[in-house]
Amino acid sequence: MGLFSFFTEDLAIDLGTANTVIINKDNVIVDEPSIVALDRKTDKVIAVGQRALQMHEKSHDNIRTIRPLKDGVIADFNAAEIMIRELIKKIKVSRWFSPAWRMVISIPSGITEVEKRAVRESAEQAGAKEVYLIQEPMAGAIGIGIDIEEPIGTLIVDIGGGTSDIAVISLGGIVCEQSIRISGDEFTADILDYMRREHNLLIGERTAEEIKIHVGAALDDLDDKPEDYAVNGRDLMTGIPKQVVVSYTEIAHSVDKTISKIEEAVLKALEITPPELAADIYRTGIYLTGGGALLRGLDKRLARKTKLPVHIADDPLRAVVRGTGIVLKRIPHYSFLMV
Repeated sequence: MGLFSFFTEDLAIDLGTANTVIINKDNVIVDEPSIVALDRKTDKVIAVGQRALQMHEKSHDNIRTIRPLKDGVIADFNAAEIMIRELIKKIKVSRWFSPAWRMVISIPSGITEVEKRAVRESAEQAGAKEVYLIQEPMAGAIGIGIDIEEPIGTLIVDIGGGTSDIAVISLGGIVCEQSIRISGDEFTADILDYMRREHNLLIGERTAEEIKIHVGAALDDLDDKPEDYAVNGRDLMTGIPKQVVVSYTEIAHSVDKTISKIEEAVLKALEITPPELAADIYRTGIYLTGGGALLRGLDKRLARKTKLPVHIADDPLRAVVRGTGIVLKRIPHYSFLMV
């Protein structure tokens, strides 16, 4: 066992639709967008991660950019394998030989067996000798310091790039859950559509993402109001580039319907929660993780809807991968979590 561990390197991976985060030896080694740029003629890898994102929607015919994951699951098997392999290469290993990789990968709670197998096989093709899968709500709960083995109900709402996972956790398991394929990508699509309808401005995904970061909001009555944001795009009427200034109230209006669907899923999860666990949740409240938790005012909006306290995790983007890293260090102890 000691010899095997010498040849093995452990990786905790949050394989997200928008970003992939990798932890090695308790340090975040990789935090890159989940995107690959390939040569269209030869299928040779040109770039992965941040560099590939810079090429996205700006490339000529010989370069294609691919987001391997859609709605939290692998949509392009080959691109996912390439992405995982190339991101692992960024990890500096102080050995003259290539180690055997042992990976714990977080996955959405609502994916099918076929989709789980796709994740496992992509990791194995990328060089993993051992692959363990853990559900994102469980990893998120561990990552924010909750003792998941206690007989206490905890409601985790993990809003990622492709899925929103709502789960009630108690005694080391998920008691009831709602997993919907509505999340950060839908916010981006809503903003794209709003700019086209209201301002006759055609923008790309990257610009919509920037709008979401700078003035994205779930409420139109924020206490800490962000400054208006200047958006550049193409005028649909004239075809000429132009600039439009948008406010957070406009963006709150544009994403309203999508947030309502997340609220409905949270209410549905609460409806099917056993009464004793519901009593615990009344005391402990709701915990928000994932990139969607950073949307301004989302916690207040959920609190108004559910009449429960809502807590945003410290560094919600990395809560899941932190939990995955903790599980990785104690695989025998957390074996009951492995999918």
